[in-house]
Amino acid sequence: MNKKIIAVVGATGDQGGGLARAILADPSGEFAVRALTRKSNSELAHKLAKLGAEVVTADVNDLGSMRAAFAGAYGAFCLTNFWENSAPEKELAQARTMAQAAKDAGLQHVIWSTLEDTRRLMPLEDERMPTLKGKYKVPQFDVKGESDRHFTELGVPTTFLLTTFSWDNLLRFGMGSKKGPDGKLVFVLPMADKKLAGIASEDIGDCAYGIFKRGRELIGKTVGLAGEHLTGEQIAATLRQALGQEVIYGYMPPEVYRTFNFPGAKDLANMFQFMRDFEKEYCAVRDPAFARELNPGLQTFSEWLARNKARLLGAA
Repeated sequence: MNKKIIAVVGATGDQGGGLARAILADPSGEFAVRALTRKSNSELAHKLAKLGAEVVTADVNDLGSMRAAFAGAYGAFCLTNFWENSAPEKELAQARTMAQAAKDAGLQHVIWSTLEDTRRLMPLEDERMPTLKGKYKVPQFDVKGESDRHFTELGVPTTFLLTTFSWDNLLRFGMGSKKGPDGKLVFVLPMADKKLAGIASEDIGDCAYGIFKRGRELIGKTVGLAGEHLTGEQIAATLRQALGQEVIYGYMPPEVYRTFNFPGAKDLANMFQFMRDFEKEYCAVRDPAFARELNPGLQTFSEWLARNKARLLGAA
């Protein structure tokens, strides 16, 4: 049968790759994958092609390129990557380009991977949190929330997918547990006793597939994702059980976290402060129960740890 094509931006990344693999793993489903990537000759692109994806070279910075990539497709999964160049204005332009290309191609369903604009709760003049890059509180959040309007103003049929902290970050940015002077593992998080909404990166793609499978039901809606809401103490306890050794939770205030000398430290510190100070608002829109409806295989933190124990120990 003729399947509906989903054009997947960032198909070789975590979120896009998760969606592409979810669709390809369901050969009886109604969708086919058009994997969009800047590097169609990469190993990951070749793997998707072997699984049955149509691999297409596309550039989110070029409107003509995106129009061609979306042509003839039923829907698209769109996202931007803040950590690629930490340039919010570039992300805004990329989102605008994807929204315009989706409009021009007449796509029937777009999922836009977004986050809230934190300035709605933490205005720029609020001195509890420093303003970054001149006009953002949490740049990697604010720019995506600000970009929502490109899809709404153009009338693109869009589901706004609120993602959240990825447990895979414990393998990056030095966020995993580290050995202290006494040899014990310490898990540091700037969250005090507040809960952190978290999810496995691959599950985001599976949830996105669940959204597409629901047809038009979630168009115009905002859908928040989480696998679990856990405090730092609960995360440390789960790490302790999975790793079979003592893991202590260490709270580090965002003010201290900002002083770290690694790229993105200030952005991450502001992010954690936002999630800490607005825990109720942040967690309320990320319902693990609904995420599980979209993706019955949604992993708990404990299940994710079981699959990634070796990698986590290697990062410690």
